Amino acid sequence: MIVSLTIVRYRKAFVPFALLAMAIHRLPMWLQDGCSFWKLLGSGRNGTFDLQPDWQQWGLLAVWDGRDDYERFVESSFVSKWWRLLGSESWTLLCEPMQSHGKWDGKEPFGKPNNITIDGPIAVLTRATIRISRLKNFWSHVDEVANLMVGAPGYITSFWVGEAPVYRQATFSVWESMKDMKAFAYGSKQHAEVIKKTRSEGWYSEELFARFSIIESKGTINGKDPLKELIKTDFTS
Repeated sequence: MIVSLTIVRYRKAFVPFALLAMAIHRLPMWLQDGCSFWKLLGSGRNGTFDLQPDWQQWGLLAVWDGRDDYERFVESSFVSKWWRLLGSESWTLLCEPMQSHGKWDGKEPFGKPNNITIDGPIAVLTRATIRISRLKNFWSHVDEVANLMVGAPGYITSFWVGEAPVYRQATFSVWESMKDMKAFAYGSKQHAEVIKKTRSEGWYSEELFARFSIIESKGTINGKDPLKELIKTDFTS
């Protein structure tokens, strides 16, 4: 099993096609051989958590049975051809699940991988469906957590994405090491307090947390590959 996260930016003139893709890409993804789980994702302004959408930036997270299945998707799928034709740039990260707990739409998309540790950069996905009654609580802490993350030692980059505006949100962050990620997740008093509130106040009706080892990175987003100096970038796209 491998997991791909692709972030695509569209030209401003092609934003209507980006919106259209959220509807018409569902069928080809549903029919895609070797893909066991996928989510089309929107993005907040400038790629961050923001109530104002970034109409030019969109994403796809997908789980593949194997590397060959992903490569076939890149080479010949309707979705990939659409991106090449209409997108201004795209960046893809290939990962392998290390740990996962929780559910996404009632499923465990990454299975139950072994609890392992690695040297080198890792990626983390946190995803939740926010209860309508707790939306104010959630959004009132977004800027605080985002600023803490961006300023944390070992932070490389992150993408704040969602399946639906406002209440179905996810963060995909990349860190230089497991140690750096844990220092932020468990060592920051402010972050720990926010996490405690999510539990005591019942912010989420469903949530998932997963860690991934990074296989490869390819392409650019905002003119650069965030992991260029850290990992190989030699797969074909």
